[in-house]
Amino acid sequence: MRRNWRYLAVGAVLLAGANAAPAQADSGDPLAGSPGLGDPYYPMDGNGGYHAGHYDVTISYDPPSHQLTGSTRIDAVATQALRTFNLDYSGPEISKVTVNGLPAWFDRTDEHELVVTPLIPLLPGLPFTAQVQYAGAATGTDGDGWWFSPSGGAFVAGEPHSASAWYPLNDTPLDKATFTLHATVPQEWEVMSNGDKVSDTVQGADRTVSWEMRQPVVGYLTTIAIDRFQFLEQRRANGTPLLSAFAPDASKAREVESRLPEILDFQEQLYGPYPFDTGGGIYVDTDLQFSLETQTRPIYAPWTDLDTVVHEITHQWWGDSVSVKQWSDVCLNECFASYTADYLWPERKDGKDVDAEYRETIAKYHDDPKFWEIPLQNPGKGSEFTSVYYRGPLFLHALRRTMGDDAFFPAVRDFVMGHEYGNASMPEFRAFMQTRTPRDLKGFFTAWLDRTDRPADEFLYPGSLRA
Repeated sequence: MRRNWRYLAVGAVLLAGANAAPAQADSGDPLAGSPGLGDPYYPMDGNGGYHAGHYDVTISYDPPSHQLTGSTRIDAVATQALRTFNLDYSGPEISKVTVNGLPAWFDRTDEHELVVTPLIPLLPGLPFTAQVQYAGAATGTDGDGWWFSPSGGAFVAGEPHSASAWYPLNDTPLDKATFTLHATVPQEWEVMSNGDKVSDTVQGADRTVSWEMRQPVVGYLTTIAIDRFQFLEQRRANGTPLLSAFAPDASKAREVESRLPEILDFQEQLYGPYPFDTGGGIYVDTDLQFSLETQTRPIYAPWTDLDTVVHEITHQWWGDSVSVKQWSDVCLNECFASYTADYLWPERKDGKDVDAEYRETIAKYHDDPKFWEIPLQNPGKGSEFTSVYYRGPLFLHALRRTMGDDAFFPAVRDFVMGHEYGNASMPEFRAFMQTRTPRDLKGFFTAWLDRTDRPADEFLYPGSLRA
């Protein structure tokens, strides 16, 4: 995610179903999948007792009325015997749930819990299929979910909970799955999503578009965007197809997006081969205060510039291919995206003296305790999208100067490639980086990541950063 710092300055940052259902199972019930996975910030996110493998989402959407009709199939494998299990869902009213083709009882509890009780209990190690049908007005809550455009279009964006607003899922970074979307809209509208567009047909007054994301994806990184788009088709030198879309008042961004092949080539030099088989961007014309790294095809706000595109494309490695284990690990996502866009691109493309920029920033905030008070590792719920943007690049630049380029860059490349399509944590990153240098990094990491005050000068000014 890239915040619009024009409006959010660093200073501001510093200051019941149709089938009657039994009550939600007791969390101590050995035949009930847990309703949450205990993330320290969002303990009710995700669900236990199964692993999702694929989501097949079929929706129809009417732009004038915002009415959504959906049917989602979840292909999963039970990891324990299950009398009941949960899905995360905050969308429109549900009309029917089936498990393995048989009717299932269901109930909706708390903010986003859909409790499903199959007619026949599920056995551990065996695959099962759940189908959920629903219909009603498309909505979003607290910046997560549906957004509506001036043209009458709509799109889904938000971190970390946007997916549950339009389809039921196991909403946790720890359970990635492949994803297919089939969307029907009035024929004059276009549909964008993740991965490859595998079909686009018009029949009568309707257009139906299908998209397929073949690599695993976290829920909040899926999206649908509906508008009267114009398109930019590009292709990398290696043949990777790139499809980008521009809402009616976003066409000025075509010039920035035309540099996408160059940006991807740059990122590959740093972090290894691009992890997906297609790419692009979705440029909206809605008053949006963030851009978001939706997988293969980020959502870009109207204020997007080149720096923002570099930031979101970095996330295709850091955040999308390699995802956090817990939201306290968010520095892995945002520190690297911010460092790449704010330091590495200007240094390597424009010849900028990033050591000088680092020193100037440190001098500016050296004696400001508020600048240092939110730790980079485990910043706390509600603060996870703060210090990682403005102090994260400083941390990585100091780490680079501590280790030296010959150790730092191969190490970060190996780390991200070693966790491709999986998950990683900040403690794992710390341990890995220590294996790639003879220097003792314990004090450095403690000072930069754990403490809530300014690091000592030995950690602020390592290597070439010394005055």
